[in-house]
Amino acid sequence: MKKVLFLALAAASFSFTACESKKEEAVEQQADNVEAAGEAKADAMEDKADAVRDSADAKADKMEDAADKMAPATETPAEEVKK
Repeated sequence: MKKVLFLALAAASFSFTACESKKEEAVEQQADNVEAAGEAKADAMEDKADAVRDSADAKADKMEDAADKMAPATETPAEEVKK
């Protein structure tokens, strides 16, 4: 009899702990919303960082291409420089 009573009491206590209050659910929802907003902000910042990096790479490539198109520097032999 004690085992049956103990099992019934255990089952009842599990059923009560499984139920969440409306207030607890609301707080958990707020926490989820804050987390989602933080993730969205981080994603947006990563996108901006990628755009800045791509822009810098493109500018550097353009500068290197312009440098490659310049006339090559003529080398003056060391003996002529001394004269």
